[in-house]
Amino acid sequence: MAFTLCDGVRLHWRLEGAADRPVLVLLNSIGTDIGLWDRTVPLLLPGFRLLRIDTRGAGGSDAPEGDYSLGMLAADVAAIMADAGIDRAAVAGVSLGGMVAMQLALDHPSRVAALALICTSATMDPAAWKARIDTVRQQGTAAIADMAVGRFLSPGFATQHPEIADSLRDGIARQSDAGYAGAGAAIRDMALAERIGEIAVPTLVVTAMLDVSTPYAGHGEHLLAGIPDVHHVGVDGAHLPPIEAPAALATALRRFLTGDPAVDGAAETLFENGLVNRRRVLGDAWVERSLANRTPLTADFQAMITRIAWGEIWGRPGLDDRTRRLIVLAITCALGRWEEFALHVRAGLSQGGFTRDELKEVLMQAAIYAGVPAANTGFAEAQKIIDMLEESA
Repeated sequence: MAFTLCDGVRLHWRLEGAADRPVLVLLNSIGTDIGLWDRTVPLLLPGFRLLRIDTRGAGGSDAPEGDYSLGMLAADVAAIMADAGIDRAAVAGVSLGGMVAMQLALDHPSRVAALALICTSATMDPAAWKARIDTVRQQGTAAIADMAVGRFLSPGFATQHPEIADSLRDGIARQSDAGYAGAGAAIRDMALAERIGEIAVPTLVVTAMLDVSTPYAGHGEHLLAGIPDVHHVGVDGAHLPPIEAPAALATALRRFLTGDPAVDGAAETLFENGLVNRRRVLGDAWVERSLANRTPLTADFQAMITRIAWGEIWGRPGLDDRTRRLIVLAITCALGRWEEFALHVRAGLSQGGFTRDELKEVLMQAAIYAGVPAANTGFAEAQKIIDMLEESA
């Protein structure tokens, strides 16, 4: 284990990856340690050497009593970089980590080559943070653990991954009260809003669709308006993309730090447009479940489908949604793609995309051109969906 002593405080850090790769510094949110990045690290290691740091007060770092400041935490990062032999690097930070990254770029500009600001802000509600700090100092971190996890993860993800939600909750409850409160004071007292225009390096702002702590509105939008050389990427999930959206986050970081931001912006636009069409045709609930079920293996495939199938094809003006729905039913019936067939039957009938009589006519037509066995199965699958919809009505 590697440690750096800064002003008498022992700070824990980990350097991993090939020595010939560009260095990317990874900073954590309040209430987490370097384990925050565990799901994302394997996706970044092929392209970067990674320096992960436990903020003072968290993980393996000391947790001195008293209020911390962003300047203090930025100085910690600079000291660790010097100790690790890293003169200059890209820095990515989540929430508090993003705030520290901005402060580092302002106080130690020679250390920072680029910034990635993930679900973070240049200004927070001081009164809300004072109340949280008071609670922690009086009752301990266990008193705010449930609230914090509720803001860290989207409800769907937390339900599907109780092992992750419970581990986060336990980690917060076991964190040093002094460390959490000290870091909270750095958020409470930050003075970044009037200075972000001084940030002089390329900056990526990453916002998450379900983030209630630092959403695009009121937070991300101000970073985009205030930082001169800035780019934006939106990802799914809530406040901790390294956990909830590792593939999307890693792709965004790789493209921004090693690729062409203009191309990435075009891809992001296609994805957002496709997501609008996908929600319109299939409904918000199904899309949310589908997004929550993505894994590092399937995330890029899902993004491609959203960009191409939903953004390009379903966005073309030549046919209306009803016609496209019926075409999909006929094709999936003919090919025996019954899972996709059921999905579009359910979405079309529940959202008024077509009538039962129109569904029947598609299957009658399929019997002639695709065969009676295909249509027979199609009628059976469609009846299951109809029965289910009637039971839930």
